Amino acid sequence: MELTELVTREAVFASLKASSKKQVLQEIANRARDAYGLTARRVFEGLIAREKLGSTAMGYGVAIPHARIEGLDRIVGVFARLERPVDFEAADGEAVDLVFALLAPEEAGADHLRALARVSRFLRDAEARAKLRQTDRADALYALLTEPSTSRAA
Repeated sequence: MELTELVTREAVFASLKASSKKQVLQEIANRARDAYGLTARRVFEGLIAREKLGSTAMGYGVAIPHARIEGLDRIVGVFARLERPVDFEAADGEAVDLVFALLAPEEAGADHLRALARVSRFLRDAEARAKLRQTDRADALYALLTEPSTSRAA
């Protein structure tokens, strides 16, 4: 699975403004609505429900919030670089400034797990994180996310 299969240019955002985890998730839901035609409330509720089970922050200033969404026909992603880091209750205590949300059909099963693994592997790479933090243009972020060296199959 490649990142190009998960995220579109319209779903990549630089300098997203939010001051809390809840606000980040609401903004992600709004952006998913705009990019994929999803119901923002349904996306937000799914992300919040998953977050209540435990933080989706993976450390290094990165979070991968995810949810299964009724009516969705494929796995989609929304990537945002936050204007200012936000507390996501990460195990390492580091505030989050890179967010890659994944939304999957209710029946996605193993594909959902493969997508999570692919995004996680990419964002664990210190060089990739540094490059994402060095740009404030959405088109440049999209290019970094989808360049061939970062989009190898999971």
